[in-house]
Amino acid sequence: MTKSILKAHLALLGANLIYGVNYIIAKGIMPDKIGPNAFVFIRLLCATPLFWILKTFVIKEPVATKDYFRLILCGFLGAAANQLLFFHGINLTSPVDASIIMTVVPVLVLVFSAILLHERITRNKLIGISLGGIGAIALVLYGNETSGTSSLLGNLFVFLNATSYALYLVIVKPLMKKYNAVTVVSWVFLFGFLFTFPVGINDFMHTNYEAFTTGTYLTVGFVVLFTTFFAYLFNIYSLSHVSPSVTSSYIYLQPLISFIMVTIYANFFNQNQYAQDVNIVKICSGILVILGVYMVSRKAKVKI
Repeated sequence: MTKSILKAHLALLGANLIYGVNYIIAKGIMPDKIGPNAFVFIRLLCATPLFWILKTFVIKEPVATKDYFRLILCGFLGAAANQLLFFHGINLTSPVDASIIMTVVPVLVLVFSAILLHERITRNKLIGISLGGIGAIALVLYGNETSGTSSLLGNLFVFLNATSYALYLVIVKPLMKKYNAVTVVSWVFLFGFLFTFPVGINDFMHTNYEAFTTGTYLTVGFVVLFTTFFAYLFNIYSLSHVSPSVTSSYIYLQPLISFIMVTIYANFFNQNQYAQDVNIVKICSGILVILGVYMVSRKAKVKI
């Protein structure tokens, strides 16, 4: 393994550790300290300038006029809708449920690729889509039948978030081939912020910042700096050195990290609301989703 490949794997490990921890950290201050709309507004308000500052120093390239519509659509799907749906979802449901549902993204990417890019779906991939879909839908519906912090509406929001993000990944693909990834992400976040502005500005202005504790500011800082800025950069770096299938395989870590974090919070920090968030139904649903993603991601054997 070369040095650059090793760094790419470390970057992927770092990004998915951040994402896995983020499920419970972001949920921890909502809605008592800040609402989902205001949280997303702050996230984009702070992260967008960071990407543009980086773009100014790293890469200076013009964008063709014909590509702006695609960038606007990517901003809506990949930054605004994606983040608003996720934060509203995690505000209402269990971090465990959310992390499992999000692993269905590679399956949804395959579905949208088949519809929009006319990519061929093999028998194994069709089986994978079915397994992943059954696992995700079962978990979404189960959110209304279980105790703990799960909820049907929250799970539905997270599933719609996964759908929005998967569609974004398919639509942004031609732009990633044409431009530097930092250029694309900078424009995506700028347009995403513009879409979020009318939704989040009122909540942002009416948030009671006097009630913020040091922990609240640290949480917001973690989400802006690590979950948004560094995690996106880690993923961009890894994509330039390893294949997308390797990148997507690291998503399996997120439910595991979420399970560990929920267990720690429930048993060591007396957060009793998380005590019943892990059970056999969720574990089985997670296995189905992960098995489905494996079937979708597996390369077909070449016959000689």
